[in-house]
Amino acid sequence: MIHEIDPIIATVGGVHLWWYGLSYALGFLNAFLFLRRNRARLGLSPGAVYDAALLLTIGVLIGGRAIVVHNEWALYGARPSLIPALWVGGLATHGLIIGGALGVIVFCALYRQPFRPVLDVLAIAAAVILGCGRIGNFIDGQIVGIPTDLPWGVKFPNADGFRHPVVLYDGLKNFLLVPLLLWVRRRGAPPGRLAALFVLLYAATRIPIDLLREYPLTLMGMGSGQAVNVGMAVVGAILLARNMVRRPRPGESEPRPCPSGSPVGLWARRVAFGACLCFVLAIPSDATRDVPATYGHRHPGLR
Repeated sequence: MIHEIDPIIATVGGVHLWWYGLSYALGFLNAFLFLRRNRARLGLSPGAVYDAALLLTIGVLIGGRAIVVHNEWALYGARPSLIPALWVGGLATHGLIIGGALGVIVFCALYRQPFRPVLDVLAIAAAVILGCGRIGNFIDGQIVGIPTDLPWGVKFPNADGFRHPVVLYDGLKNFLLVPLLLWVRRRGAPPGRLAALFVLLYAATRIPIDLLREYPLTLMGMGSGQAVNVGMAVVGAILLARNMVRRPRPGESEPRPCPSGSPVGLWARRVAFGACLCFVLAIPSDATRDVPATYGHRHPGLR
């Protein structure tokens, strides 16, 4: 297969709208709808659902961006004004998970809700978000695997030869986690188990996939993402083991009533969440240093 997909949907006011950004916008919308469907289970008011979706989205963006900034500190240290400029650089997957979890914990602290049931619900939504994101990665064509002569190898624009479409492998893996997590939930898993299982399975199943990925950066002798995969798998295994031996205290996971809020406040939340979804459309998929080199001639702000 020859990769000839334009990663840019359109350009509005000099700003590119990317298929990668659209994939995350759809993922965040799915998370909101999933929260709304589980509102009664979690004891959330309509306003609280919007707040949870907003904090999840903001946490994902900050976490994903923080890893990119860390990986490319030579660039961002010299130009700190670019740190919040997500439209000239993408997100790092592991940071998305960490940031999203922190956003949910902040929400639970603000609303005084038990965080384990909310994390369990959003673990399923997170698998969908990450699966959608990998489709966006493939459309953008910026993340490639090692060379292969298999019949499904892909000739990417900026890589020699045919390569493993590793992001499609990872995306399929993420989507397959959804029915597994739903099955575990139907069996009456205790609070916190789905979230722990998601962390473990996401990282552990990504390790063999990332053996086929070409990483530009290394950490502890491995590809930077691969080293984080190993760490996440260990953390997930520890969390799952603790969940299996821990006995929940009575009532600790019971939802508490959330204030419904005024109609004006609800509309403000809708506008804020919609604005976040629109903003996400401007985010490309790969390292900041690659975006100006490849697309700068089409974007005055990147020159």
